[in-house]
Amino acid sequence: MPDRPLHPRTRAVHHGIRRSQYGEMAEALFLTQGFAYDSAEQAEARFQHSGPDEFIYARYGNPTSRMFEDRMASLEGTEDAFATASGMAAVNGALMAVAAPGSRIVAARQLFGSCLYVLELLRKFGVEVVLIDGTDLNQWRDAVTPGTAACFLETVSNPTLEVMDLAGIAKIAHAAGALVIADNVFATPVFSRAVELGADVVVYSTTKHVDGGGRALGGVICGSREFVRTRAEPYLKHTGGAISPFNAWIMLNGLTTMELRVRAMADSALAVAQALQGAGVRVIYPGLPEHPQHALAMRQIGSGGTMIALDLGSKQAAFAMLDRLRLVSISNNLGDAKSIVTHPATTTHQRLPEAEREGLGIGPGLLRLSVGLEHPDDLIADLLGALA
Repeated sequence: MPDRPLHPRTRAVHHGIRRSQYGEMAEALFLTQGFAYDSAEQAEARFQHSGPDEFIYARYGNPTSRMFEDRMASLEGTEDAFATASGMAAVNGALMAVAAPGSRIVAARQLFGSCLYVLELLRKFGVEVVLIDGTDLNQWRDAVTPGTAACFLETVSNPTLEVMDLAGIAKIAHAAGALVIADNVFATPVFSRAVELGADVVVYSTTKHVDGGGRALGGVICGSREFVRTRAEPYLKHTGGAISPFNAWIMLNGLTTMELRVRAMADSALAVAQALQGAGVRVIYPGLPEHPQHALAMRQIGSGGTMIALDLGSKQAAFAMLDRLRLVSISNNLGDAKSIVTHPATTTHQRLPEAEREGLGIGPGLLRLSVGLEHPDDLIADLLGALA
């Protein structure tokens, strides 16, 4: 590799490659659940301490998975990473690595439904979980007391696209000795400045923009080597949360085109959001000047991202629009090459009580739109036709 620092797009293609004796150009898929040892002594030594290129069992590590982990750590700017079976396995693993009976976790209430479920589960095991309005730094100051184990937030909330002041939150958390765990899915690794802004641990559902083709589940925890290998890895490898080598191989291939895809999708999302502004629907998009945290989003992410929220006012209006779409698919994934729309109140957040959904801004008319790689003119025509 050259001595000078490489651009993230270049690192996403080259970093972490482990070539076999055959010198293959494409990353090798090591589809094996175990590894053989040359001797009993070697097996004993490896179980006591495994080097970076020594593997025991696929649940503990795999050459393909390790390539993906190295590449994600390089892109995110962390010392290490651990690849997980899904994004929620990454969230669960990161939180379990800091949680203990009697410990305190302060979290933004603007979270994906499954993240809220994990926090509720932690409460059952004696963890004190405090939910606050993540956009209000004063609420963070009041809630983050000395001895708080961690602060947890989505840098851009799902599905209402509220932007959290990560630098401000990190300053408050670190003053109290707390770690900052940031779910950075909507910001994506392309626009991420999470570590620079103070996040200690960054988690992704790589099912989304990293894969980018709707093919496989995956997740990753990025952080210091101590956190990843000493705190998160033991929990994940013993409870079965590690990624499949095949899925890691898919994610590796996704990384090579991720920046090109995500930047094109974000450009299209801005064009779509602007086109929908005069169509009699409330448009929520951090890239628009009307968004309450637009200036923060531009400073923190530098883009409005690939996601748009639309509020049509009622479930009847939202469903009528969904049923008239011809190009945009109704599904609950995001970050895909294909544009996807979902109705959170009846899908991703349906488990929450209605009052709680309303408190989060997830009304009956809200739609979450993930903008894909189609030409923006075609997307705009489909969306405006469905709204007409």
